[in-house]
Amino acid sequence: MKFLAIDVGNTRLKWALYETPHRHAPLLAQGAEFLENIDKLAEGAWAQLPQPDRMLGCIVAGDALKRRVEEQLEIWDVAPQWVVASAFEAGVSNGYDYPARLGADRWVAMIGAWHRMLASGPVRPLVVVMVGTAVTVEAIDASGKFLGGLILPGHGIMLRALESGTAGLHVPTGDVCEFPTNTSDALTSGGTYAIAGAVELMVQHVRQHCGAEPKCIMTGGAGWKMAPSMSVNFELVESLIFDGLLVIAQERHARRGPGAGQLIT
Repeated sequence: MKFLAIDVGNTRLKWALYETPHRHAPLLAQGAEFLENIDKLAEGAWAQLPQPDRMLGCIVAGDALKRRVEEQLEIWDVAPQWVVASAFEAGVSNGYDYPARLGADRWVAMIGAWHRMLASGPVRPLVVVMVGTAVTVEAIDASGKFLGGLILPGHGIMLRALESGTAGLHVPTGDVCEFPTNTSDALTSGGTYAIAGAVELMVQHVRQHCGAEPKCIMTGGAGWKMAPSMSVNFELVESLIFDGLLVIAQERHARRGPGAGQLIT
């Protein structure tokens, strides 16, 4: 029962094909495409893949992009299914004011992080960080309740905002350093420390609210850039969204039982 997981972000579509919809399933193939190139998937990267029996994805873009992805999936007889945040899923409860308005990528990443934490040691609160085009910093207590989270611009958006709103700041990307002495380093260091500071404050908030030290898990395409500048202990996980999609698919399939039909959102 081959399973295709798809993560459509603001910049790229990432996909992974697994032997089964199970969080420990062997990975058969994976890849990524910039959004402007996704119309070539059916004739390109997906053309030689075996037929997936199930597909589950999360997408942060609108319906137009979703339709483009679904058109590429027409090479297979598989029903496209997309995660929408709900009040509860896979052990995590959603504390958002309007649960369905929580971004699907944030929800899936939290579920992936929660199960990764459960598999690695004692139950404890969590801070889940995604560093991409935008940055999100989520808080989960030790019961699995999503307490709330932060959204802030990623490195690229910060730099573009400063370039467009301030005269004379069209400069190359610099290095992160404690005491920048040129504009390039000042811009790069400022953006990096802004993200690191938001994570540090959230860890403090969770520590005070829960009375326990949270585990911090970071993911996202730009996560490696943040690693040297983080002031809190963290685990960097490349596949957190895929981890979450596998968990959701596994639990939904288990509820439907052997021989059940397609996954439903």
